[in-house]
Amino acid sequence: MNGDTAVRRLDLGYFVRPAEEAGEAYPRVEAVLGYLVRRDEGLLLFDTGIGDAGPETEAHYRPRRRPLEEALAAAGVAVGDIALVVNCHLHFDHIGGNPLLAGRPVLVQAQELAAARRGGYTAEQLVDFPGAVYEELTGEAEIWPGVLVVPTPGHTDGHQSLVVRQGDGTVVLAGQARDAASHFAADQLARRAGLDGVEQPLPPYPSWLDRICALDPRRVLFAHDGSVWEPAGGSGVVG
Repeated sequence: MNGDTAVRRLDLGYFVRPAEEAGEAYPRVEAVLGYLVRRDEGLLLFDTGIGDAGPETEAHYRPRRRPLEEALAAAGVAVGDIALVVNCHLHFDHIGGNPLLAGRPVLVQAQELAAARRGGYTAEQLVDFPGAVYEELTGEAEIWPGVLVVPTPGHTDGHQSLVVRQGDGTVVLAGQARDAASHFAADQLARRAGLDGVEQPLPPYPSWLDRICALDPRRVLFAHDGSVWEPAGGSGVVG
């Protein structure tokens, strides 16, 4: 494990999810968050912000972008300092800054890249831009010592999360594996109830959760929710 590992959240703007899509009475404003992982091996960027997917999408989601350069500058780094990019998936609101990082390897699941290239999936100009360099993964991979990419399908078939081991515990950058920390918490409790032998019916939970739990996460962070999941009985103080 690398004792110098640090993870910093980046505010990359927000969008407005329409009420009918959110399943609520009102539209829901959702954060767009990226994460900067600082290691001896270099700086890794997990997701890069909201791209332009055309006027229809702009009108539908009404995004407000914070430029990637500005977000990185607030963290004390520049675009040129980034060594490696990992996208949880290739929808336009996660890859908007990728063209600024031409020449840097972008780690993605092979099936996710194939889906993006079939058309009608995302903003194609944000996928195959000049200088795009992809490293295609097929399943779990340890990309640096103590830094793992773990498939977390659901939102898309090729969705992946990043697991980062730190001195004070494991951090999971879950992307959009779940939209909200509360959804992840509900999955955790459903799994716990099943393991405790509570009789059915119980709510289902995603199959990847067993693997994530085996990595003993201390904190789980999300792409569209500023809340952080921590395990019950952890060191957090509730007033």
